[in-house]
Amino acid sequence: MASLRLLFLRLSLLGLAIALGAPSVYAAEAVYPPGSRIGMVPPAGMVASNNFIGFEDASANAAIILAALPAEAYAELEKSVSADALKRQGVILEKRESMLLPTGKAFVVIGRQEIDKTKVRKWILIGSSSNLTALVTVQIPDSAKDVYSDATVRATLSTLAIRATVPVDEQLSLLPFRVAERAGFEIAGVMPGRAVVLRDAPADARPAPLSHIFVSIAPGGPSQTSARDTFASDLVAAIPNIREMRVTTSESLRILGQPGHQILVQAKEPGSGTDLTIVQWLRFGGGAYLQMVGIARADAWRDAYPRFRAVRDGIEPR
Repeated sequence: MASLRLLFLRLSLLGLAIALGAPSVYAAEAVYPPGSRIGMVPPAGMVASNNFIGFEDASANAAIILAALPAEAYAELEKSVSADALKRQGVILEKRESMLLPTGKAFVVIGRQEIDKTKVRKWILIGSSSNLTALVTVQIPDSAKDVYSDATVRATLSTLAIRATVPVDEQLSLLPFRVAERAGFEIAGVMPGRAVVLRDAPADARPAPLSHIFVSIAPGGPSQTSARDTFASDLVAAIPNIREMRVTTSESLRILGQPGHQILVQAKEPGSGTDLTIVQWLRFGGGAYLQMVGIARADAWRDAYPRFRAVRDGIEPR
Protein backbone atom coordinates (compact mmCIF):
# COMPACT_ATOMS: atom_id res chain seq x y z
CA MET A 1 0.00 0.00 0.00
CA ALA A 2 2.82 2.36 0.90
CA SER A 3 4.49 1.70 -2.42
CA LEU A 4 1.20 2.43 -4.22
CA ARG A 5 0.86 5.77 -2.42
CA LEU A 6 4.47 6.60 -3.38
CA LEU A 7 3.69 5.82 -7.01
CA PHE A 8 0.64 8.11 -6.95
CA LEU A 9 2.77 10.86 -5.36
CA ARG A 10 5.41 10.59 -8.09
CA LEU A 11 2.78 10.69 -10.82
CA SER A 12 1.16 13.71 -9.22
CA LEU A 13 4.48 15.55 -9.05
CA LEU A 14 5.18 14.68 -12.67
CA GLY A 15 1.78 16.01 -13.72
CA LEU A 16 2.37 19.20 -11.71
CA ALA A 17 5.74 19.71 -13.40
CA ILE A 18 4.16 19.31 -16.84
CA ALA A 19 1.33 21.66 -15.94
CA LEU A 20 3.78 24.31 -14.78
CA GLY A 21 5.77 24.01 -17.99
CA ALA A 22 8.92 22.56 -16.44
CA PRO A 23 11.76 22.70 -19.02
CA SER A 24 12.12 19.49 -21.00
CA VAL A 25 15.94 19.63 -20.82
CA TYR A 26 15.85 17.48 -17.69
CA ALA A 27 14.80 14.45 -19.73
CA ALA A 28 17.45 14.88 -22.42
CA GLU A 29 21.05 13.70 -22.38
CA ALA A 30 23.97 16.08 -22.04
CA VAL A 31 25.74 17.04 -25.25
CA TYR A 32 29.54 17.27 -25.19
CA PRO A 33 31.16 19.55 -27.79
CA PRO A 34 33.99 17.72 -29.59
CA GLY A 35 37.05 17.43 -27.33
CA SER A 36 35.29 18.77 -24.23
CA ARG A 37 34.87 16.94 -20.94
CA ILE A 38 32.17 19.47 -20.04
CA GLY A 39 28.70 19.14 -21.48
CA MET A 40 25.10 20.12 -20.91
CA VAL A 41 21.70 19.98 -22.53
CA PRO A 42 21.65 23.08 -24.76
CA PRO A 43 18.41 25.01 -25.05
CA ALA A 44 16.34 24.59 -28.19
CA GLY A 45 17.87 26.68 -30.95
CA MET A 46 21.49 26.22 -29.88
CA VAL A 47 23.92 23.75 -31.43
CA ALA A 48 27.56 22.84 -30.86
CA SER A 49 29.74 25.65 -32.21
CA ASN A 50 32.41 25.26 -34.87
CA ASN A 51 34.12 28.43 -33.64
CA PHE A 52 34.67 27.70 -29.95
CA ILE A 53 34.02 24.99 -27.36
CA GLY A 54 30.37 25.41 -26.49
CA PHE A 55 27.01 26.10 -28.12
CA GLU A 56 25.62 28.95 -30.15
CA ASP A 57 22.62 30.35 -31.97
CA ALA A 58 24.36 32.36 -34.66
CA SER A 59 21.13 33.99 -35.87
CA ALA A 60 20.45 35.39 -32.38
CA ASN A 61 24.13 36.01 -31.56
CA ALA A 62 23.62 33.97 -28.36
CA ALA A 63 26.31 31.68 -27.01
CA ILE A 64 27.32 29.29 -24.23
CA ILE A 65 31.09 28.98 -23.84
CA LEU A 66 32.65 26.07 -21.92
CA ALA A 67 36.10 25.96 -20.36
CA ALA A 68 37.81 23.40 -18.12
CA LEU A 69 40.09 24.66 -15.35
CA PRO A 70 42.13 22.74 -12.74
CA ALA A 71 40.09 21.40 -9.82
CA GLU A 72 41.87 23.71 -7.38
CA ALA A 73 40.69 26.77 -9.30
CA TYR A 74 37.22 26.52 -7.77
CA ALA A 75 38.27 27.61 -4.28
CA GLU A 76 40.18 30.58 -5.67
CA LEU A 77 37.34 31.70 -7.94
CA GLU A 78 34.83 31.31 -5.12
CA LYS A 79 36.79 33.98 -3.24
CA SER A 80 37.87 36.23 -6.09
CA VAL A 81 34.72 36.56 -8.21
CA SER A 82 33.21 39.74 -6.80
CA ALA A 83 31.30 42.80 -8.00
CA ASP A 84 34.53 44.79 -8.23
CA ALA A 85 36.36 42.04 -10.15
CA LEU A 86 33.48 41.74 -12.61
CA LYS A 87 33.22 45.51 -13.00
CA ARG A 88 36.85 45.61 -14.10
CA GLN A 89 35.81 43.25 -16.93
CA GLY A 90 32.88 45.47 -17.86
CA VAL A 91 30.21 43.31 -16.19
CA ILE A 92 27.70 44.92 -13.82
CA LEU A 93 26.75 42.35 -11.20
CA GLU A 94 23.06 41.88 -10.47
CA LYS A 95 23.20 38.85 -8.19
CA ARG A 96 25.22 35.84 -7.15
CA GLU A 97 23.67 32.53 -6.17
CA SER A 98 24.89 29.18 -4.87
CA MET A 99 23.88 26.03 -6.73
CA LEU A 100 24.15 22.34 -5.97
CA LEU A 101 24.68 20.30 -9.12
CA PRO A 102 25.17 16.55 -9.64
CA THR A 103 28.84 17.32 -10.34
CA GLY A 104 29.33 19.14 -7.02
CA LYS A 105 28.83 22.55 -5.51
CA ALA A 106 28.66 25.56 -7.79
CA PHE A 107 27.79 29.21 -7.93
CA VAL A 108 26.49 31.48 -10.63
CA VAL A 109 26.82 35.22 -11.12
CA ILE A 110 24.32 37.11 -13.24
CA GLY A 111 24.97 40.52 -14.69
CA ARG A 112 24.82 42.85 -17.65
CA GLN A 113 27.46 43.93 -20.12
CA GLU A 114 27.72 45.95 -23.29
CA ILE A 115 29.74 44.27 -26.06
CA ASP A 116 30.30 46.17 -29.32
CA LYS A 117 27.36 48.45 -28.48
CA THR A 118 25.10 45.44 -27.88
CA LYS A 119 23.59 44.97 -24.43
CA VAL A 120 23.74 41.40 -23.21
CA ARG A 121 22.55 39.42 -20.24
CA LYS A 122 25.53 37.46 -18.90
CA TRP A 123 25.61 34.34 -16.75
CA ILE A 124 28.84 32.87 -15.38
CA LEU A 125 28.57 29.44 -13.78
CA ILE A 126 31.54 28.01 -11.90
CA GLY A 127 31.08 24.37 -10.97
CA SER A 128 33.31 22.08 -8.95
CA SER A 129 34.10 18.42 -9.43
CA SER A 130 36.75 16.03 -8.17
CA ASN A 131 39.16 16.62 -11.04
CA LEU A 132 38.25 19.85 -12.83
CA THR A 133 36.46 23.17 -12.43
CA ALA A 134 33.84 23.96 -15.06
CA LEU A 135 33.56 27.57 -16.24
CA VAL A 136 30.39 28.22 -18.25
CA THR A 137 29.68 31.65 -19.72
CA VAL A 138 26.28 32.41 -21.22
CA GLN A 139 25.74 35.55 -23.29
CA ILE A 140 22.21 36.48 -24.40
CA PRO A 141 21.61 39.75 -26.25
CA ASP A 142 18.59 41.74 -25.08
CA SER A 143 17.10 41.17 -28.52
CA ALA A 144 16.97 37.40 -27.79
CA LYS A 145 15.79 37.54 -24.17
CA ASP A 146 12.30 36.29 -25.07
CA VAL A 147 13.78 33.22 -26.78
CA TYR A 148 16.40 32.55 -24.09
CA SER A 149 14.66 33.63 -20.91
CA ASP A 150 16.22 33.55 -17.46
CA ALA A 151 14.22 30.40 -16.71
CA THR A 152 15.55 28.71 -19.84
CA VAL A 153 19.15 29.62 -19.04
CA ARG A 154 18.81 28.50 -15.44
CA ALA A 155 17.36 25.16 -16.54
CA THR A 156 20.22 24.72 -19.01
CA LEU A 157 22.90 25.45 -16.40
CA SER A 158 21.34 22.87 -14.07
CA THR A 159 22.18 20.15 -16.64
CA LEU A 160 25.94 20.66 -16.35
CA ALA A 161 27.72 17.32 -16.78
CA ILE A 162 31.35 16.25 -16.69
CA ARG A 163 32.65 13.08 -18.29
CA ALA A 164 35.71 11.24 -17.04
CA THR A 165 37.56 11.28 -20.36
CA VAL A 166 37.20 12.31 -23.98
CA PRO A 167 37.05 9.20 -26.23
CA VAL A 168 40.29 8.62 -28.13
CA ASP A 169 38.65 8.72 -31.56
CA GLU A 170 37.01 12.02 -30.67
CA GLN A 171 40.34 13.51 -29.59
CA LEU A 172 41.99 12.39 -32.82
CA SER A 173 39.13 13.80 -34.90
CA LEU A 174 40.24 17.29 -33.81
CA LEU A 175 43.51 16.95 -35.73
CA PRO A 176 44.04 18.06 -39.35
CA PHE A 177 45.64 14.66 -40.05
CA ARG A 178 44.75 11.03 -39.33
CA VAL A 179 46.79 8.84 -36.99
CA ALA A 180 46.17 5.49 -38.67
CA GLU A 181 48.71 3.56 -36.53
CA ARG A 182 49.43 4.15 -32.83
CA ALA A 183 51.89 1.23 -32.49
CA GLY A 184 50.89 0.46 -28.91
CA PHE A 185 51.21 4.04 -27.70
CA GLU A 186 48.39 5.84 -25.88
CA ILE A 187 47.17 9.39 -26.40
CA ALA A 188 48.95 11.68 -23.94
CA GLY A 189 47.52 14.94 -25.24
CA VAL A 190 45.95 16.65 -28.24
CA MET A 191 46.28 20.26 -29.35
CA PRO A 192 43.17 20.67 -31.54
CA GLY A 193 44.04 21.61 -35.10
CA ARG A 194 47.76 21.24 -34.52
CA ALA A 195 49.43 18.36 -32.66
CA VAL A 196 49.23 15.08 -30.76
CA VAL A 197 51.56 13.37 -28.26
CA LEU A 198 51.62 9.57 -28.05
CA ARG A 199 53.45 7.77 -25.25
CA ASP A 200 53.91 4.43 -23.55
CA ALA A 201 51.29 3.76 -20.91
CA PRO A 202 52.70 4.70 -17.48
CA ALA A 203 53.77 1.76 -15.33
CA ASP A 204 55.28 1.81 -11.84
CA ALA A 205 57.93 -0.71 -12.85
CA ARG A 206 59.08 1.28 -15.88
CA PRO A 207 61.78 3.89 -15.23
CA ALA A 208 61.14 7.40 -16.55
CA PRO A 209 61.18 8.89 -19.07
CA LEU A 210 58.63 7.00 -21.16
CA SER A 211 59.09 6.58 -24.90
CA HIS A 212 56.90 9.11 -26.67
CA ILE A 213 56.37 10.68 -30.08
CA PHE A 214 55.12 14.16 -30.87
CA VAL A 215 53.41 14.83 -34.21
CA SER A 216 52.49 18.35 -35.32
CA ILE A 217 51.65 20.26 -38.48
CA ALA A 218 52.58 23.86 -39.25
CA PRO A 219 52.28 26.09 -42.30
CA GLY A 220 55.33 26.91 -44.41
CA GLY A 221 58.65 25.11 -44.54
CA PRO A 222 61.44 25.60 -47.11
CA SER A 223 60.63 24.63 -50.67
CA GLN A 224 64.30 24.28 -51.62
CA THR A 225 66.04 21.03 -50.68
CA SER A 226 69.25 22.93 -49.89
CA ALA A 227 67.52 24.88 -47.11
CA ARG A 228 65.90 21.91 -45.39
CA ASP A 229 68.98 20.70 -43.52
CA THR A 230 69.37 24.02 -41.70
CA PHE A 231 65.61 24.22 -41.13
CA ALA A 232 65.57 20.72 -39.60
CA SER A 233 68.59 21.50 -37.40
CA ASP A 234 66.92 24.63 -36.06
CA LEU A 235 63.77 22.70 -35.19
CA VAL A 236 65.57 19.87 -33.43
CA ALA A 237 67.64 22.36 -31.41
CA ALA A 238 64.39 23.84 -30.07
CA ILE A 239 63.14 20.55 -28.54
CA PRO A 240 62.52 21.38 -24.85
CA ASN A 241 63.73 19.56 -21.72
CA ILE A 242 66.81 18.08 -23.39
CA ARG A 243 70.48 18.73 -22.62
CA GLU A 244 73.85 17.76 -24.06
CA MET A 245 72.30 17.27 -27.49
CA ARG A 246 74.59 15.79 -30.16
CA VAL A 247 73.46 15.18 -33.75
CA THR A 248 74.70 11.84 -35.08
CA THR A 249 73.08 11.85 -38.56
CA SER A 250 71.21 14.38 -40.67
CA GLU A 251 69.96 13.45 -44.12
CA SER A 252 67.25 14.03 -46.72
CA LEU A 253 64.89 11.16 -47.51
CA ARG A 254 61.42 10.53 -48.86
CA ILE A 255 58.56 9.67 -46.53
CA LEU A 256 55.51 8.07 -48.15
CA GLY A 257 56.56 9.54 -51.48
CA GLN A 258 56.97 13.08 -50.18
CA PRO A 259 60.23 14.98 -49.59
CA GLY A 260 61.43 14.70 -46.03
CA HIS A 261 64.34 14.92 -43.65
CA GLN A 262 65.65 12.79 -40.76
CA ILE A 263 67.89 13.73 -37.85
CA LEU A 264 69.14 11.33 -35.15
CA VAL A 265 70.32 12.80 -31.85
CA GLN A 266 71.99 11.56 -28.67
CA ALA A 267 71.09 13.58 -25.56
CA LYS A 268 70.43 13.44 -21.84
CA GLU A 269 67.32 13.96 -19.79
CA PRO A 270 67.65 16.96 -17.41
CA GLY A 271 67.84 16.11 -13.74
CA SER A 272 68.33 12.35 -13.97
CA GLY A 273 70.98 12.46 -16.71
CA THR A 274 69.35 9.46 -18.41
CA ASP A 275 70.77 8.80 -21.89
CA LEU A 276 68.23 9.48 -24.62
CA THR A 277 68.03 8.83 -28.32
CA ILE A 278 65.88 11.14 -30.43
CA VAL A 279 64.68 11.01 -34.00
CA GLN A 280 63.11 13.92 -35.84
CA TRP A 281 61.35 13.43 -39.15
CA LEU A 282 60.02 16.26 -41.28
CA ARG A 283 57.66 15.73 -44.18
CA PHE A 284 57.13 18.61 -46.61
CA GLY A 285 54.28 19.33 -49.00
CA GLY A 286 51.10 21.26 -49.64
CA GLY A 287 52.38 24.51 -48.17
CA ALA A 288 52.96 22.92 -44.75
CA TYR A 289 55.23 20.46 -43.00
CA LEU A 290 54.77 17.63 -40.52
CA GLN A 291 57.21 17.41 -37.63
CA MET A 292 57.49 14.03 -35.90
CA VAL A 293 59.80 13.71 -32.89
CA GLY A 294 60.33 10.36 -31.16
CA ILE A 295 62.18 10.26 -27.82
CA ALA A 296 63.23 7.12 -25.95
CA ARG A 297 65.78 6.01 -23.38
CA ALA A 298 68.90 4.79 -25.13
CA ASP A 299 68.41 1.29 -23.68
CA ALA A 300 64.81 1.19 -25.02
CA TRP A 301 65.67 2.55 -28.46
CA ARG A 302 65.75 -0.78 -30.27
CA ASP A 303 62.12 -1.42 -29.31
CA ALA A 304 60.93 2.17 -29.69
CA TYR A 305 62.37 3.04 -33.11
CA PRO A 306 60.27 0.66 -35.27
CA ARG A 307 57.17 1.78 -33.37
CA PHE A 308 58.05 5.43 -34.04
CA ARG A 309 58.41 4.55 -37.74
CA ALA A 310 55.01 2.81 -37.73
CA VAL A 311 53.38 5.94 -36.32
CA ARG A 312 55.25 8.11 -38.84
CA ASP A 313 54.09 5.99 -41.79
CA GLY A 314 50.51 6.00 -40.50
CA ILE A 315 50.06 9.78 -40.58
CA GLU A 316 47.62 10.58 -43.36
CA PRO A 317 46.10 13.88 -44.54
CA ARG A 318 42.39 14.43 -43.95
